[in-house]
Amino acid sequence: MATKENNTEPQKLLSKHELNQIWYRWGFTHLSSMSYEKLQGHAWAYSYLPFARKYYKNDPEKKRRLLERHSMFYNTEPQTGQIINGIVASLEEQIALGNDVSEEMPVNIKATLMGPLAGIGDSIIQGIIVPILLSIAMSLAKGGSPVGPLFYIIAYGIIGPTISYIAFHSGYKLGVGAIDTIVGENSKRITDAFNILGVMVVGALAANTIVLKTVAKIPLGGKSQPLQTVLDGIFPGLLPLAMVIFGWWLVSSKQMTATKVIIIMVVIVTIGCLIGLF
Repeated sequence: MATKENNTEPQKLLSKHELNQIWYRWGFTHLSSMSYEKLQGHAWAYSYLPFARKYYKNDPEKKRRLLERHSMFYNTEPQTGQIINGIVASLEEQIALGNDVSEEMPVNIKATLMGPLAGIGDSIIQGIIVPILLSIAMSLAKGGSPVGPLFYIIAYGIIGPTISYIAFHSGYKLGVGAIDTIVGENSKRITDAFNILGVMVVGALAANTIVLKTVAKIPLGGKSQPLQTVLDGIFPGLLPLAMVIFGWWLVSSKQMTATKVIIIMVVIVTIGCLIGLF
């Protein structure tokens, strides 16, 4: 009789502490255990262990199904992707409470949203936040100051988890209602807007941090004129822009790695310095 009472005892909603357990387990271990088969899937199962202990302590079969469906392949941008984790946490909570939500829905939500969130997240994190922080850090690091790298580590260490935390709890509160904003035309407009902003940020970063000048002189009007002065009169920053476009071409068209591109650029600049061009 006691067992029956335990099994029928009404379950409570996830507390803030329990929600934070799911958040920080995924937020800080999403890349800790990677495989070509699962990618970030292992961290999902790990993040839902406290959930399993709360709701399925006396039901090994449901616990097995929970961990099994969250051990599948998964890959998205980790910080903004926490919105998906929040939505899934709300769905799993409804399943555990016995409400009319199928066990396939969390899996379908993950499969549907991880692509759009990857596009939006990469545009925000890699296209805007990281370049801005790096531009500030590089300015602070001039002259060999350690303040630059320390600034980047601390700033990103605060901003990244903050975005992750807000995204998770927003996803949990919104539930499946967040899907209308994330997928479809809304997603495309959001991604396009952030991509454009990201291109502007990267362009400004390149213009302000890349320094490449020529010391060559050319005959002009019967006199010798510095080539750099002529180029600045036509298009200020033309040489840095040319190197950026050249690097982009090597990566996009020739499918070269960043390491190979850096080596090629070092060789070009070295030869240019030796022959008196740069």
